[in-house]
Amino acid sequence: QVQLIESGGGLVQAGGSLRLSCAASGRTFSRYAMGWFRQAPGKEREFVATVNWSGGDTEYADSVKGRFTISRDNAKNMVYLQMNSLKPEDTAVYYCVARNNLFISARSREYAYWGQGTQVTVSS
Repeated sequence: QVQLIESGGGLVQAGGSLRLSCAASGRTFSRYAMGWFRQAPGKEREFVATVNWSGGDTEYADSVKGRFTISRDNAKNMVYLQMNSLKPEDTAVYYCVARNNLFISARSREYAYWGQGTQVTVSS
């Protein structure tokens, strides 16, 4: 029902910034909570950030609080992840996710739709 396409990944030096974008298909985008997860090589996927249907409620992993900001533009069916003060440990494939619910969740199993992922590499 929902197709998600991420973009904006790339290579950046530690301390730098990137903005990830997620374009979502569908006519009911504003009904879905959205989020970002990431998976580093050899590691389990982990929660990064979520935003509720309106953009007024967000949640972040402790590891990215104060550095990352999730936002959405329902008029454009877009979700963003602004990443500042990047660290080498932020290196991972980042996935945009959508939940069939208005409200946020940090549990990956609550999200039914996943994008293809975009690679973020932070060099030291």
